[in-house]
Amino acid sequence: MADLILETSDLTKQFKGYTAVSKVNLQVRRGHIHALIGPNGAGKTTCFNLLTKFLVPTSGKILFNGRDISHAGPARIARMGVIRSFQISAVFPHLTVLQNVRIGLQRQLGTSFYFWQSERALSRLDEREMQLLAEVDLADFAATLTADLPYGRKRALEIATTLAMEPELMLLDEPTQGMGHEDVHRVTALIKKVSAGRTILMVEHNMKVVSGICDRISVLQRGAVLAEGSYAEVSANAQVMEAYMGTDAGTDAGGAAPGGGQ
Repeated sequence: MADLILETSDLTKQFKGYTAVSKVNLQVRRGHIHALIGPNGAGKTTCFNLLTKFLVPTSGKILFNGRDISHAGPARIARMGVIRSFQISAVFPHLTVLQNVRIGLQRQLGTSFYFWQSERALSRLDEREMQLLAEVDLADFAATLTADLPYGRKRALEIATTLAMEPELMLLDEPTQGMGHEDVHRVTALIKKVSAGRTILMVEHNMKVVSGICDRISVLQRGAVLAEGSYAEVSANAQVMEAYMGTDAGTDAGGAAPGGGQ
C-alpha cells in the first residue's frame, strides 16, 4: 500500500531457543503516530532493535518505503531516514545544548566526526540549529551546558538531535520514562508538535500519553501481536485488558499502565 512507510512480515528473533519476537506483522502508515505497547518482556524494545538493525532478525522481512531492509546495517538504515532514540537519554552532557544539535546537523556537511571544525566553518548551521531548538522549546537554553538541564529538557534535546538527522521515520523508545507529570505533559505535547509532516513509531508505557496522541496501537504479548487498532479498540479488548492493563482497565483506561520494560 502506498501509504505504508514501514511494514514487517513474520518478523522473528530467537535467542538460543527463546523466541523474543514471534512473527510480528506491523503496518505503520505515513504521517501517523503509532505506538507499541505491552507488559514487561513483551518484546517491544527487541522489536525496535530489529527495525533499526541493532539486532539481526532470525527470520521475516522489514520493508521501508517498499524496500527490503532486512539485511541492511544500522548506518544504512539511519542514512535512509530511520532514526531512533533510546530509553536512556543519549546526549553529550559536557557540550552545550546548541553544540549537541550541531553534531546532528554536521551530517549534512559530511563532517559529522570532525569535532575540531572551527566555529566559522560551522556557522552556516546556526540558523537551522536555532530553528530546531525553537521547535522543541529549547531556544532559551542554547548556551546551557547539557549536564545542567532538567531530565525532561534533556529528552526534548534528544528529540531535537533526532530531528537534526532529518528523519522520515522517528522511533522513540520510552520517551516519557522516569518523568514527573509536568515533564510528561511537556514532552507529549512536543511529540505531537514535531509529528507534523513526519511519521513516529514509539514504545510507550504511559496510557495517558498513548491515548492522547497515537493514531494506531499495536499490543505485544510474549513477543507476538495480541491486538491492533485505535486506543478505543484495544482498550476495549478483553485479552488486552487481561494481559496488559489488568482486569480493572475498563474503568481506568486513561491511567498509566503497569510495566515499561523490554
